[in-house]
Amino acid sequence: MLSKCANPACSTPFRYLRDGKIFEIDSKRESETSVEGKKPLRRVEFFWLCGECSTEWTVINDREKGVITVPILQATKFLVRRAAA
Repeated sequence: MLSKCANPACSTPFRYLRDGKIFEIDSKRESETSVEGKKPLRRVEFFWLCGECSTEWTVINDREKGVITVPILQATKFLVRRAAA
């Protein structure tokens, strides 16, 4: 459940959908499988950045670190590097 801004440096509580941005992150884990044992489990998690943080930060799912907040410009470089791999 969303309770506060996803930026660890911010303590703004989540109150309204109209303030900030909500991110839907698919955190599928290859090591976990469904009951049938055929497909990896799909886990969808929601993260919220307050209005102020969402102008400078975004939320990404890093393969090594998990879900993290990064500056928007850094995320662009991360996505370009990931697409080239």
